[in-house]
Amino acid sequence: MELSKISTRKIYEVISDQMEQLIVGGTLKPGDKLPSGKELSEKFQVGRSTVREALSALKAKGLVEIRQGEGSYVRRIEPDDVELPGFQSLLMNRETVIELIEARKALEISIAGLAAEKRTDEDIAELERIIRRMSDHLGDEEEGERSDLQFHLALARAAHNSIMLRLVDTISNQMQTAIRETRRLQMYASKTVSTQLWSEHRDIYEAVLRQNADGAQEAMRKHLFHVEQVLLKFLKK
Repeated sequence: MELSKISTRKIYEVISDQMEQLIVGGTLKPGDKLPSGKELSEKFQVGRSTVREALSALKAKGLVEIRQGEGSYVRRIEPDDVELPGFQSLLMNRETVIELIEARKALEISIAGLAAEKRTDEDIAELERIIRRMSDHLGDEEEGERSDLQFHLALARAAHNSIMLRLVDTISNQMQTAIRETRRLQMYASKTVSTQLWSEHRDIYEAVLRQNADGAQEAMRKHLFHVEQVLLKFLKK
């Protein structure tokens, strides 16, 4: 006979979770004042101390602000308040790297389209500077790798979405870690390969310059497909 462990939860945690769902789901909006402690106590049929614990838990999550003498209010959630997933504990095997590649494709193809729609003249100038540096250092592994990372981060900044930028930064760093934990890939050491990669980045840049969202997404899709093939071939060795 198999028995499963019974999960016991404190009442304040159940109340906190219910209120969190109302906030995240938009029923309670930023700036809304929550019912008083007395009202919540009566609604949930619990003591005042339990309500205080639930509100403290919501405050710890950054969802509510408790103003002394005024009551509790729903906070506006800023991008920096969102806790992004940490990848430090990932086991770096073939399956993990494949999942990172899939995540990168889904994210960066969308970013390319957004960048084409939202880029500024300053964004274009930065992307152009990186493309020029890539061209000047074909066959230089260290500079090629650095410029590649800078290009993708600059493109993410051009999308003007802070959460996407942080996700790209996290995934890119983890991809580098994955490769470093096996052996150096040396993609940019070959002048032929680095020239092709530069050409792919240039195509993305030119589509963003023309504000062609579909073209930028397609150029990014082709670039990441090429990178994926190189990585998968490398992982089979």
